Amino acid sequence: MSLPSRSSDSGNLFSAPKSAAAAHTAHVDGGARGNPGPSGYGVAIQDASGHTVAELSEYLGHHTNNYAEYQGLLAALRYATENQIKVLKVISDSELMVRQMKGIYKVRNAELRKLYEQAQQLVGRLEHFEIRHALREHNQVADRLANEAMDRGR
Repeated sequence: MSLPSRSSDSGNLFSAPKSAAAAHTAHVDGGARGNPGPSGYGVAIQDASGHTVAELSEYLGHHTNNYAEYQGLLAALRYATENQIKVLKVISDSELMVRQMKGIYKVRNAELRKLYEQAQQLVGRLEHFEIRHALREHNQVADRLANEAMDRGR
């Protein structure tokens, strides 16, 4: 499934959800120390009331930060589909990933292309999906989880 191209990072990718109350928000972060280097992701998922329903993190081995960012996104999308979440808003501090998911940037890297395609397939299972960029200081829980994951790989 291909997402429509947008000229800015703000705005929805699809039409408004039938029930905004059903929206979950996933704060996603990934990182690599050395880039490439020891990598991991962190994801904090909140329900529509703002209550944390899941914190996910995983050490990924020796990869790039962009690989880790996509793995975080995939973890959030898998969690949503496995838990019958139909409306998902993703917040990430990876401008590259956000713009690629929105169709603003092409995905030229072969390894990232595979991850991008997996993400697109999972997005297709949702009723509503949006993704936006936020500065790292607005993504602190996911950043902490990603750093904890990288620490596990020491």
